[in-house]
Amino acid sequence: MRPLFVGTLTEEQINHLKQGLRSPSAFRVRRSQILLHSEKRQTPRQIAAKLHCSDQTVREAIRAFEREGRDCLQEKSHARHDQQPQIDERGCARLQEVIRHSPREFGYETSIWTRPLLAELLHQEGYTGQASSPTAITVALQRVDIVWQRAKQWVRSPDPHYAHKKNDATS
Repeated sequence: MRPLFVGTLTEEQINHLKQGLRSPSAFRVRRSQILLHSEKRQTPRQIAAKLHCSDQTVREAIRAFEREGRDCLQEKSHARHDQQPQIDERGCARLQEVIRHSPREFGYETSIWTRPLLAELLHQEGYTGQASSPTAITVALQRVDIVWQRAKQWVRSPDPHYAHKKNDATS
C-alpha cells in the first residue's frame, strides 16, 4: 500500500495551516500539525508517532483535507445524522392515546405509567421492533407535546391532610 500524503500545498494554504497552529481549538491545531507534517512527505505512521495519535487519525485528516480543503480544520458535529427516531408517527399517536388511560386498563397492576411500562406496551402491540429506551419514550412524548414529569409533582389526594403528610414524608 502506498503512503498517503496531502498534495502539493500552495503558499496560502501553508500560511493558513501555520495560523491554525496558534488556534485556541485543539482540533484545529492537531489537524494543522498533521497536514503540515504530511506536506513534508512524512508517512501517517511517522506523523502519528510524533503527535501521539493513531495513524488512522492522520489518514482521516488527510482525506478530509482532500475532500473539503481548509474547511476540514473546523470540527464538525459528532451526532449521527442518519439516525431515525425509535418510535415512528404511528407509535407517537398510540402513546398519545394510551397515556390518557390507566395502565390497569391494559392489564398492568399499577395505576401510574412509567416510561419502561410504556415502552413495553408499544413493543407488545407491535409499534416498535424492540423495547424502546426510556429516553426514546420521552422524545416521542415531546413530539406529541406531552411533557413527562415524575408523578409526585402532580398527583393529589382527596385527603385534606395530604399536603401536610407529603411534606413530612419528603422532609
